[in-house]
Amino acid sequence: MSKSGALYIERNSIFHRLDGSIKLLMLVAWTAFVFAFMDARVFIGVLLLGLAMLKASKLPNKAIWPFFAFILVFTIFNSIFLMIVTPEFGSKLAGSHTDLFSLGGVYSITYETLFYCMTLALKYVCMIPMTILFIFTTHPSSFACSINRLGVSYKIAYAVSIALRYIPDVKAEVDHIIQAQEARGVAFQKGDANIFVRLKNYGTVMIPLLLSSLSRIEAISNAMDLRGFGKNKKRTWYHRKPLSKTDMLFAVLSILVFVYGVALKTSIGAVFWYPF
Repeated sequence: MSKSGALYIERNSIFHRLDGSIKLLMLVAWTAFVFAFMDARVFIGVLLLGLAMLKASKLPNKAIWPFFAFILVFTIFNSIFLMIVTPEFGSKLAGSHTDLFSLGGVYSITYETLFYCMTLALKYVCMIPMTILFIFTTHPSSFACSINRLGVSYKIAYAVSIALRYIPDVKAEVDHIIQAQEARGVAFQKGDANIFVRLKNYGTVMIPLLLSSLSRIEAISNAMDLRGFGKNKKRTWYHRKPLSKTDMLFAVLSILVFVYGVALKTSIGAVFWYPF
């Protein structure tokens, strides 16, 4: 993590050298491509490509794997909940019905729904590699001037830059509040209290976190007002650089991926692919 406090991790890779606006275009094209399909075959190919890109980015595993773990846990719980609430939804999409679990002939979960939930989980996982690349290889200041290049107001661009920059600071503030509460005897650890008590105690963290965040916001806004931020319609950028040939190449590739996705979607036709 950089000294600026942002999630940006400095490495010497092709993705770190790309302009932030190009990486934003890549993320948009990647997202549009993934969400255009409900096909496990497509998702497996996209995921393998994403993992190869992560490997090329030279990002440390200890920084990116917690994101994978969080999304995987969320995906598992989401899939289980989906199967319980809509046990036959996959059968409606696939046009067939094969019981996986039946309860008195009234409630049944089908193999089609199981495969649908697995496909949906794979879709969510496919979004992780490109999102990680975008977050960890883009410096907030460079990203702000990059999206301003795309026509976004510099005020909005700067707000996004501040948000990215202060995410780690908010996390550190949460850790400090929890440590202070633990010193006063409030239970947060697994062995100290049951899960309901610990969840209630985590709720007590929100008020001091909110107050400290409001204090930080006031300090930043006062500093920006003193420097006349927002007075002019345009501004110059210290980090702005002209687009390189590599930037243009990845921009063209992103557009081609989007066009290819549209063509592939048209040729496949089916909304949900079920092989059995």
